[in-house]
Amino acid sequence: MAVRWGQSWYVFGIPNSEHGAARRRDVANALGERALRGALKDGVFVQLWRGIVVDGKRVLDPVTRASAALLLAGKDAVLSRNTAAVLHGLTAAEAFEVHVTVPYSSWVRSTTGLVVHHGRFTGEDVVTRYGLPVFSLDAVITELLCGEVRWKALACLDQALAGLSDRNTKALLDAVDLHLMHRDDRRGVRIAESLLALGVRGAESPQESRLRLVITDAGFPNPVTQHPIFTLSGELLYRLDLAWPELRIGVEYDGYEAHEGRDDYDSERDRRLAGRGWRIVRVRKEDLAEPARFLAELRLAFSERRYPLGA
Repeated sequence: MAVRWGQSWYVFGIPNSEHGAARRRDVANALGERALRGALKDGVFVQLWRGIVVDGKRVLDPVTRASAALLLAGKDAVLSRNTAAVLHGLTAAEAFEVHVTVPYSSWVRSTTGLVVHHGRFTGEDVVTRYGLPVFSLDAVITELLCGEVRWKALACLDQALAGLSDRNTKALLDAVDLHLMHRDDRRGVRIAESLLALGVRGAESPQESRLRLVITDAGFPNPVTQHPIFTLSGELLYRLDLAWPELRIGVEYDGYEAHEGRDDYDSERDRRLAGRGWRIVRVRKEDLAEPARFLAELRLAFSERRYPLGA
């Protein structure tokens, strides 16, 4: 059988394949060894790991890579950590490497592009996403809070909370808290608890979550997110990224490149807000790596409001 670039994976009728991933032996049985080798040579198929073949058009697709990892790791494996986060829709998680968790009895080991974790879990900890076994959202958030870079973990938590009702927000936070209480590995638990307390539903981007963490790490009280400013008639005028309403201090994150037209608009906006008694501190994306400038401006704003900050 001739295999050509652009053909759909599904036309080949490869058994036990899902999301463009299959065991090499199943592909060889369906197409013949000669056709398989030709397809691999031409890049129509890619051998992602030994014994595992994927559709060349989908080699970077996280769902395809996740499906391939499960074929390699075996029937007891569950997608976990960053990979599970992405499948839950948490785009702040970086997941080029595929993370799976297997029971302690498994002999599967990590290899390039595949990170294998060993742990205890039950069927109650597992849900299905894209037809694949994935740890539940609360279990995934717990792992990220304990082991991921802090701002990325907070960004994932914020994304998980976005759009939830008060009741569902409490349920998710309580479930994560319960996981932390009963966690065997206590490493990172204190950090996780502090991050859990910072989670909000109103963060508009991972970088805004990162900004909020920089601010609270510097000793400022936790700001509210997406604070509305209304006209006297009750119409929405502006919405501030971060704010301390009782002090009338706001922080605006500018994630775009500076240009004259936008700067003029921001200056006029800040002037109007100042007329309403607001002090606005602007933060550009480069300030997240070097925050000294905007933190000094923010401290000055708090000092002007006679709000005491810790040393």
